[in-house]
Amino acid sequence: MTQHLTFLLLGLGNGAVFAALAVALVLTYRSSGVVNFATGGIALVTAYTYAMLRQGELLSPIPGTPKTIHLGAPWDFWPALIASVLVAAALGLVLHLLIFRPLRNAPPVGKAVAALGVSLFLTALMAARMGTEAVTVEAVFPTGVWQTGSVSVPRDRVYLAAAIVAVAVLVAAVFRHTRLGRATKAVAESEKGAYVSGVSPDRVSAYNWMISSAVAGLGGILIAPIVPLTPVAYTMFLAPALAAAIAGGFTSILVAVATGLGIGMLQSEAQFLPSLHAWLPSAGLPELVPLVLILVVLVVRAAPLPGRGAVITANLGRAPRPQGLLLPTVLSAACGVAGLVVLSGDLRGGLIATFIYGIIALSSVVVTGYAGQVSLAQLPLAGVAAFLLGPITVGWGLPFPLAPVVAALCATVVGVIIGLPALRLRGLTAAVVTFALAGALEAVWFRNLDIVGEGVAVKAPSLLGLDLSAGGGADFPRFTFGLVCLIVLLLVGLGVARLRTSGLGSQMLAVRANERSAAAAGVDVVRIKIIAFGLGAFIAGLGGSLLAYKLGTVTYTPFAAITGLAFFGTAYLAGITSVSGGVFAGVLATEGLMYVVLNQVFTSGHWYEAIGAVLLVLTVIMNPEGIISQLQGAIERWRARRAVPPDEPTSPDVPVDPGGAVPTVIGAPLLVIDGLTVRYGGVTAVDGVSLEVHAGEIAALIGPNGAGKTTAIDAVSGFAAAEGSVRLDGRELGGLKPHQRVRAGLGRTFQAIELYDDLSVAENVTVGLTAQGRATAGGDPVREVLALLGLTGFAERPAGSLSQGQRQLVSIARAVIGRPRMLLLDEPAAGLDSTESLWLGERLRAIRDSGITILLVEHDMGLVLGLCDRVHVLNFGGLIASGSPEEIRADPAVSSAYLGSFHSGAVA
Repeated sequence: MTQHLTFLLLGLGNGAVFAALAVALVLTYRSSGVVNFATGGIALVTAYTYAMLRQGELLSPIPGTPKTIHLGAPWDFWPALIASVLVAAALGLVLHLLIFRPLRNAPPVGKAVAALGVSLFLTALMAARMGTEAVTVEAVFPTGVWQTGSVSVPRDRVYLAAAIVAVAVLVAAVFRHTRLGRATKAVAESEKGAYVSGVSPDRVSAYNWMISSAVAGLGGILIAPIVPLTPVAYTMFLAPALAAAIAGGFTSILVAVATGLGIGMLQSEAQFLPSLHAWLPSAGLPELVPLVLILVVLVVRAAPLPGRGAVITANLGRAPRPQGLLLPTVLSAACGVAGLVVLSGDLRGGLIATFIYGIIALSSVVVTGYAGQVSLAQLPLAGVAAFLLGPITVGWGLPFPLAPVVAALCATVVGVIIGLPALRLRGLTAAVVTFALAGALEAVWFRNLDIVGEGVAVKAPSLLGLDLSAGGGADFPRFTFGLVCLIVLLLVGLGVARLRTSGLGSQMLAVRANERSAAAAGVDVVRIKIIAFGLGAFIAGLGGSLLAYKLGTVTYTPFAAITGLAFFGTAYLAGITSVSGGVFAGVLATEGLMYVVLNQVFTSGHWYEAIGAVLLVLTVIMNPEGIISQLQGAIERWRARRAVPPDEPTSPDVPVDPGGAVPTVIGAPLLVIDGLTVRYGGVTAVDGVSLEVHAGEIAALIGPNGAGKTTAIDAVSGFAAAEGSVRLDGRELGGLKPHQRVRAGLGRTFQAIELYDDLSVAENVTVGLTAQGRATAGGDPVREVLALLGLTGFAERPAGSLSQGQRQLVSIARAVIGRPRMLLLDEPAAGLDSTESLWLGERLRAIRDSGITILLVEHDMGLVLGLCDRVHVLNFGGLIASGSPEEIRADPAVSSAYLGSFHSGAVA
């Protein structure tokens, strides 16, 4: 017991820095919505600044100048500490002004990638200027131990933990009792509300960036005498700090601090346990501590990062639809072969590395670019296949090409496991989980000497007696091996391109754009995520196998978690949403062709990573679709100039008479709602609503704002937990997920429309068709539905370019394509003028005449009273009236709910 307590107390040192970085993470997220992956980098720069000042030197980050400037004499502790913390605060302010204020309305993923770029830049900058050797820093706190009985208490760890706790308590008090704290809370809840109250979100964010950076810098300084001061070490503090911030919900400073200290103590204990129990792995247990905590908080509780009151005006970037695959494939193959013939030595090696890293980058295109799941583990997943290839080829004796395929399938299994948390999470939470998993994978497996020793040897590939190995000595790298890598790259590129144009690819993009809307279109979101992670891992596994063949002996270095972070940044920089961007990422990757060329000309070293990080940040700010999008845009403009311009429709067509229309006959009840109740905490949003919608009807659900209309159809369609019964054509829908209800015959649209702007109108509609697996034989259902709604002329137009009325019709078309028996429409006339509302009414009649019953939520009383057969009225969550339009118009309870009367067919 004594030893356990001693090791727990030893962990206070690391725990304190985790706590300090967690405080910084909480502050920046609350004020600006940034999961600041650069927090460790800020602590690193501050620690180096302090260490140099203590030696009488001023750190100079400017290339071409001396690394340090002599100040005459070493600085004492307090002047060096204060100056270094002020440098950290200034750095935070600069980052806010130059990077994160321009990204204020960017999506959280974009902000996180920018922060990742800053982290990569600061780490590479320190490595380039100061080297990778550890810098010795004089002790800040008294060393030695306190002896309490048989327990040894390290004095410096206790002082460090106490100092960080004191700082955290002070910061928490400031934010609880000052105007800045109240303003920060207001900005986190609603930026618009903050503006109305006279609070400037930019100013609040700037103050918070300065304070959070100062806290992170202070933690970096205080830990420097205890943990070796090297660039990589501080970056790896990020995963435990993220775990602590997540435990605090990215809102509670004190909970984050307590959790950070606890993680440090548990990691120290985990480091000690293998010496007592031989059955425990000798490495990796400490890295599992933050991973387990993250999984418990995010997955078991299914708690995403808290939302903020900012308006998001951008997305991950457009995923262009490939056109004419034959010519690009032939040209790429010709260029690749020519390069292999012309180049030799290191340049050919760089070209082959480009092919391999291009394959791995294409896995990120599938997972992130198409499916929108931010995975920071694609390079470590390639490492899974690489490390398994040795046992598969040497131990099992499997030949090429079976061996790399089996290795890739094994990586697929691991990839699906890594992706499992994303089944209940999305966006940044998935990124945090995959980063922690990648770190654990590296520590438990890749760097575990008990498993991999000094490296894993791989048997050279051959096929039908032909030597396909990378070669060795003067024969390295061989042309035939490069040709194999090129062929695999071309096949994977073609497969990913065909995926983009397939129904599965459309479903992935639908999930990326809006998971709720995708589920409403019948997409099984969980299945699509699993497929995306599985396909991405298989592709990464193929690349990892080829890299293993190239290396001959596999070690952890190429597949480390921190290297995976940098590689994700490279893929984003090149263009993570397209095949050409994935291939270009191979060109830009470290060890790729660009790196080799620049290294031969300039001896770039760590400056290559630093320049790439700067370009990544600029890309996020100015061009989130990546560098390759400039070339894609030029090609599209060239094609547009050569193409004959089509007649651009300015309004929807007159709807055609739908084939197979049925007479408008009101039948038996189709949708039966009985005792529907929805509660949010102590608030009852829908209170015991019971109503029926008959087959062949157009019915309306109306009521004043806040009456519970949208909540009711959310409950009916499975997007809100509810009590009561919902039956469709006699089938109970309770317990079914949204996409299952869609496949049971219940379609719906949303008030916010929620189209997939990356897709064309036809592709948007196709999502609803392919999601349900409907056969297309005997006609073109997409064209039929577009004709039904008068959208034929808009089929190839990007959904993001349409007017509000056109977008409404596309949203309805996407729901109609699945031929639901019951269609729920949430304010389909919102934002339409009177002419467009008339168009809408005609189209809804055409839909009803094609055999689809409609229940719509609507505020346009002219449309409701002129179109609907029956109207149901909600007020304060309860049903107050049902009847024909004439009966509803004359009902005094309805008039009272609508503030007294109807005026000119509209609600007063």
